Amino acid sequence: MGGYYNSVYGVVLTYAPTNHLYFSYGTYDGSIATGVQTGLREAPTFNGHYFNIGEAGYAWALGSEHLPGRIGVGGWVQTGELYGGGNKQDGTGGFYTYGSQRLWRERPGIDSSGISAYFQFGIDNSTTRLAKEYWGSGLTGFGLIPGRPDDSLGAGFAWAWLNTDLGLNSNEFVGQIYYQMHLIGATFLEPALSYIPNPGDKPGIPGAVAITSQLTVLF
Repeated sequence: MGGYYNSVYGVVLTYAPTNHLYFSYGTYDGSIATGVQTGLREAPTFNGHYFNIGEAGYAWALGSEHLPGRIGVGGWVQTGELYGGGNKQDGTGGFYTYGSQRLWRERPGIDSSGISAYFQFGIDNSTTRLAKEYWGSGLTGFGLIPGRPDDSLGAGFAWAWLNTDLGLNSNEFVGQIYYQMHLIGATFLEPALSYIPNPGDKPGIPGAVAITSQLTVLF
């Protein structure tokens, strides 16, 4: 599926019969699956590779504090011949679901400070992609630091079961903590600490620690 930096052309249709329920379907140029750098092209590539995805979602608010939550489920299909790890596959597809729930409000009715939880899960039938299954979950805190209402912090993990036909480790686990601080205007700085006990590039690689920092300017 396309994204930053390889954007792709596509069309998305959404039907929302209520404020809480929606159904969406999208179809996109899927040539990125064959290594085409779509972000460098001014027009779509029609070569028989298309990415199709459908999703349904529902949102709610719990209790007297109206704690917001949502869940989504979907499926996707990639058409065309695919290659990887010596394998050839005529199309592939998968299923995913995700959800989030606000667990606690620090100052109900005043601002959005509090704690939320999320989960993500995905599985596919591909013999050519990097990952076969994925599970992620974590907690996010908003406005918990006194005098810092626009800051957030969180901790989470991502665990993927990998395609060993590509010479990869059987799985890879990543744990991360981060702190996003508001600097000025629409500018945020986010340092993060990650630990990977079993890097997926190949079996036998020692655990790794990574410290990263990201500067974001919204406009």
